[in-house]
Amino acid sequence: MKLAARMKAFSTSIFSELSIYIKQKCSEKNDMIDLSIGSPDLPPPPCVMEALSRYASDPKAYGYTLKGTREFHEAVAFYYQTAHHVTLHPKTEIMYAIGSQDGLVHLPMAFADPGDIILVPDPGYPAYATGIAMAEAVPYFMPLRKENDFLPNLREIPQEIAEKAVLMFLNFPGNPVPALATEAFFREVVEFAKRYNIIVVSDFAYSELYYDGNKPISFLSIPGAKEVGIELNSLSKSYNMAGCRIGYICGNEEIIRILSKFKSNLDYGIFLPIQQAAIAALTEGASFCEQNRAIYQSRRDCFVDGLASIGWHVDRPKAGMFIWAEIPKGWNSLDFTYALIDRAGVVVTPGHAFGPSGEGYVRIALVEGEDKLLRAVEKLKQSGIFSAK
Repeated sequence: MKLAARMKAFSTSIFSELSIYIKQKCSEKNDMIDLSIGSPDLPPPPCVMEALSRYASDPKAYGYTLKGTREFHEAVAFYYQTAHHVTLHPKTEIMYAIGSQDGLVHLPMAFADPGDIILVPDPGYPAYATGIAMAEAVPYFMPLRKENDFLPNLREIPQEIAEKAVLMFLNFPGNPVPALATEAFFREVVEFAKRYNIIVVSDFAYSELYYDGNKPISFLSIPGAKEVGIELNSLSKSYNMAGCRIGYICGNEEIIRILSKFKSNLDYGIFLPIQQAAIAALTEGASFCEQNRAIYQSRRDCFVDGLASIGWHVDRPKAGMFIWAEIPKGWNSLDFTYALIDRAGVVVTPGHAFGPSGEGYVRIALVEGEDKLLRAVEKLKQSGIFSAK
């Protein structure tokens, strides 16, 4: 069997490796707490389930939709206006995506040729690397460092790299690093993108998960942003609709036009009842998002405080559904991850899986209730890996 040369860029993901190892361990004992995958454990809003059920009962709802419906586009525009004071034209500045990962992976294939440079955060979401590999482009890592509040330093990018770059991926609040962008940083990004003719791709999938009033800034709210870029969002995390696979891309009209043309050759749209459920979420879900934030913030606080009580002091995230935890000295992230599984029965994701700068950290997903999170703290305490100070 001959494999395409591009397959050399793909290895077994760390999530698959951990899954295999966990299954092996579960055959020995069944007390494993998995905090490695960012899949929401909570249900979506009642209005979502009601809309999905109602429209799924319509015999006429099972044909191709081909693209996003007018009502879905208008719902996205309504959400952006009310949530971020950003005006979007429903017909020309918005398109559907089968989850934001669909858009992230396909973007480089529409705008990058083999050998082109794409700027990516390091550590960053693995889908960026997948799209870059499919386009046979070349990633240039922008390190996210604690001393810079996990914002990339654009001044460190060599001019010869910037001149060859065609895309820049940004992710705030981020995965795996739950950092927040500032208005000043986004203004710098717009100026940088204009100077070097770079398309900016803002991954905004965690926009509704923020704490202590630290509301994230939409890139599109920055003057000039729509001239250089787009923003992707998903209903997966904000409305607990991960399995529905629906999201959207919005912003620059010409970029949207090209992506729409590209996607018209790849799929036949999203199941109509799912679009109707998304419309309900976007137009009626504000109070649900507020309740969801309160649940995650309570989880964050109980878990971070619990870790501190056993001697593991980690930063309290301002947003997102993850804790980006610096590991104790003397470990690398992979060995530390397997030690937590072997000695505590707690599963996290090693930081190196997200890029070279992820070494020294692990990502912990707040995808269990407080009782289970506190049980994980107790199991970590009993492992003997930590000592309270």
